[in-house]
Amino acid sequence: MMPSPSSQDHILRRSFSKQRSFPRSCNHSCRFYINLLITLVCVFLTLLQIQTVIRTSTTTPFTFPSSSSSSSYSSWPLLAHHVHNLIGELELRQRSTAEPRGNVTFLPLKDLRFAETAMVGNTWFMSSVNDTKERGEAEYLYFPSKEMDGKLLCFGGGSASNGTMNSYALAPSEALPPNAKLLSGLTFVSDTYYNYDNLFHGISALAPFVAWHERKACVMPVRWVLYQRGEIRRNLKSPWIRTLMEATFGPSMEIEQFHKSDEGPSCFEQAVVFRHNQGAMGRERKEKLYDLLRCKARAYCNITREEDDLKAIRLTLLLRVGARSFKDDDAVIDIYRRECRKVEGCRLKVAHPNNLTFCDQVKLMSGTDILASPHGAQLTNMFFMDKNSSVMEFFPKGWLELAGVGQYVYRWLADWSRMQHQGAWNDPHGEACPPGLTTSCFSFLKNQQLGHDEAFFSNWTARVLGETRSYKLQKPSMDAAQDREGHCKCG
Repeated sequence: MMPSPSSQDHILRRSFSKQRSFPRSCNHSCRFYINLLITLVCVFLTLLQIQTVIRTSTTTPFTFPSSSSSSSYSSWPLLAHHVHNLIGELELRQRSTAEPRGNVTFLPLKDLRFAETAMVGNTWFMSSVNDTKERGEAEYLYFPSKEMDGKLLCFGGGSASNGTMNSYALAPSEALPPNAKLLSGLTFVSDTYYNYDNLFHGISALAPFVAWHERKACVMPVRWVLYQRGEIRRNLKSPWIRTLMEATFGPSMEIEQFHKSDEGPSCFEQAVVFRHNQGAMGRERKEKLYDLLRCKARAYCNITREEDDLKAIRLTLLLRVGARSFKDDDAVIDIYRRECRKVEGCRLKVAHPNNLTFCDQVKLMSGTDILASPHGAQLTNMFFMDKNSSVMEFFPKGWLELAGVGQYVYRWLADWSRMQHQGAWNDPHGEACPPGLTTSCFSFLKNQQLGHDEAFFSNWTARVLGETRSYKLQKPSMDAAQDREGHCKCG
């Protein structure tokens, strides 16, 4: 249940008060006297103007205002203009003389006011700062920059369970908060709503940094700071995600820990922040992004291509164990083996991703033209295939009706990386949701095993094999030829 507005405000006030543990210089008394002076000046000028109007009206008979008699009325805009200039001058003097070291406001990283709209519109991570937007690119924040008034980004707190206990501030480089630690070099800061350890969600969160790195003269980060919903994440549990990032950026991915929050905040000499995953990134940019990731992964794993691979039709059946696995693997394998034998040059491989290393998976996908697999994280490997390769996807009963947009994520990935998603098979048979279920029906159905439809699978596979053969005969793979050269941008 979502907290009420009053409880949210209480949480925010409590978070704000706790951030005051970082000492700050206060100039509230100075502001009070300046505001008081401005008010008194305005009142004095107003009374003076009223007195002038009254004196004029008592000594002059009433007439319709002429150009001369209307001067008292036209003086009101002039009065407002003088007051506006006076206020501006006083505020300018205040800013130039009253910015003592440490006068920095820390706000909660996770703003609960936007909890219900965290994925749309205003984000709850660093909610007071607007994104920098460039056409076709993911929204980002860069510090220091003109958009950020030249200020540095500072973080406080190290909570891994409550994002409202972590905080951020923008500070001038010459007036950092007391006890602040300045971290030199470039820092990549990521926040995601989902889990980094899921392959699809992890790559969606970190891929924008690869695109930014590629278009910013291949600049390298010194460190990473990872947040999930404003909560610090001190490592990447998925070896696949970590290895892919190290293949792209180098052998050492340093992730900031922020264990001791009582030592004071950390400020960054340079920082780029992505908080919308791929966000508004355009189709062309995504394709270039996944081209670079493919090239980097193949180079990292020393993948080479054989000449006869350009003529072969390489079909891979990637099977799962447990959740969303086939009830009868052997029957499914027999269908694919039979259809493969009917097509000249077809080679069938059967593999299970749970016993493959990162480089094993890259090698397997680099030698695949058609990937057939149940819905699951292992399908994220598809972008290691040559462009224009095909994907065949399988779902248990319930996904089509209840899964919502989550069932389309690998269609999206296929489009982003310029693969051909050849459709999906949804099992029409399966267990019904039991009565009295305390969780959602989809939670019960989502990981059920799959059956198979021999006739449908045979016809579907034959069609995809035929299209792939025609494509490879008519248009040899230029992408594969380029991959064999082994040169990656930012190499």
